[in-house]
Amino acid sequence: MDNQRLFLFFGLALVLMLLWQAWEQENARPPDATTVTATSATPSGATPDVPQAPAVATEAVPAPKATEALSRGSRLEVRTDVIDAVIDTQGGDLRGLALRHYPVAADKPEQPFPLMQDEGSELFVAQSGLIGLEGQYPNHKTRFTAEAARYSLADGQSDLRVSMIFRAPDGVQYIKTYIFHRGSYVVDVEFEVKNASSREWSGYFYGQFQRTHTSSGGGFMNVAPSYTGGAIYTPENKYEKIPLDKMAEKPLKRQVTGGWVAMLQHYFVGSWMLPKDERNEFYSDVLDNTRHVLGFKNTNPTKIAPGADGRIRVSLYAGPKEHKILETLPEGMDLTVDYGWLTVISAPLFWLLAAIHRLLGNWGWAIIVLTILIKAVFYPLSATSYKSMAHMRKMQPKMAALKERYGDDRQKLNQAMMELYKTEKINPLGGCLPILIQIPVFLALYWVLLESVEMRQAPWIGWIKDLSAQDPYYILPIIMGVSMFAQQKLNPQPVDPVQQKVFMIMPFMFTAMFLFFPAGLVLYWTVNNVLSIAQQWRITRIVEGKK
Repeated sequence: MDNQRLFLFFGLALVLMLLWQAWEQENARPPDATTVTATSATPSGATPDVPQAPAVATEAVPAPKATEALSRGSRLEVRTDVIDAVIDTQGGDLRGLALRHYPVAADKPEQPFPLMQDEGSELFVAQSGLIGLEGQYPNHKTRFTAEAARYSLADGQSDLRVSMIFRAPDGVQYIKTYIFHRGSYVVDVEFEVKNASSREWSGYFYGQFQRTHTSSGGGFMNVAPSYTGGAIYTPENKYEKIPLDKMAEKPLKRQVTGGWVAMLQHYFVGSWMLPKDERNEFYSDVLDNTRHVLGFKNTNPTKIAPGADGRIRVSLYAGPKEHKILETLPEGMDLTVDYGWLTVISAPLFWLLAAIHRLLGNWGWAIIVLTILIKAVFYPLSATSYKSMAHMRKMQPKMAALKERYGDDRQKLNQAMMELYKTEKINPLGGCLPILIQIPVFLALYWVLLESVEMRQAPWIGWIKDLSAQDPYYILPIIMGVSMFAQQKLNPQPVDPVQQKVFMIMPFMFTAMFLFFPAGLVLYWTVNNVLSIAQQWRITRIVEGKK
């Protein structure tokens, strides 16, 4: 990636990537809906805030107006070694979740990142409940009662249980329990049903996420923003995105076995993870054109005999998209780290980068070592490109003479230059293919640095406190610009004066663009430039030294 043509190719690749991103966001279609029987449809006029049981219920659950805000009950504060959570007795919802090991900013280490919250423009909550055909079932609109307001994971304690109770008029008692685990972002949600009625109890568990639609940004200063929206995974169709702005066009209704449903955002994910052999229906809906619902519900009922007790449990993950954690979760969760169409390159690059980091303990130095390794792999290709440019540079006096001889007669000038190339056995495009082969590696590494939460707030040296953010003092981009300018001096200069001016401006243009790139990416590009200058200078001296 080492000459003027590279930067032109890179600029073109960057524009194409932005156009592809915009087209994909504009035209992404939600998965095709599965035909659903009339008995599972939501009654006309009802807001599908609470999912319906797989048959028309005898007592419909009242749904709020679409514009109605989330109502609140008592707040239960939960603290473990890795999260601070808030549970509301109104529905027993998980209304707040802050990640203690992931501060909101590098300069605010005491302020944990709020992944979930039930107010503001970035509302994101996890709701769950039971639905059925007869009786009153506890859904996310039911008011529970709790024994305490604060819960904390004590030293030496591996699990923390937070329970709430609801007693139905028919004598059935429901105990909804959140089970938090030490060192884990997995939370088990359990319903214990004590059937003191005289009839068999039959019910269905559902879980869903509700979040507002926030813009993911875009444009020049936020190149190819990370995906924010829904996603599902099924054994049949694997990983599929469910864009928030497409949910209203075609709501999701699909019968599945196993899998998971999730809400993704940059670096973090919330996911309902379902047993492999359990049949469910995945569904989505939109409330008030801003709040989006994505969830699942059982299609096979749980039955409990009169006088007996039963339990239903589902696991919820709410935490970082960290590779070593996702690998321990159900199949497909690692795909939430979305490298897009360059995954085939990005995934091995991250694996190698992580291996280097384990040896060095610093992501910045790991990037430098990775750059050296990539440069070594592409050394033969780069050498071919540099030799071609060195020969072109060596012919500069002859090309200047041709320019002076033919003046503004471009047709004759081009014919004379082609004859010169033929006589000197020079291929003017000889350096293009090696450059084109290397561009996908650069773009793949861009996605690695953009998507990997391991790089979030990772320091390097001195003023670089966060490799995933821009250089606060713009030192690295300026060094990169200087290296690009020095490298340009080693390249053959165009005969055309207009092209000469364009190439003189390019280092300044790219420096301005790189001011807003992640520091880790600028570090990679700067080190690559320095290595390229050394390699190109050596090859140029060898070629120009030959008679």
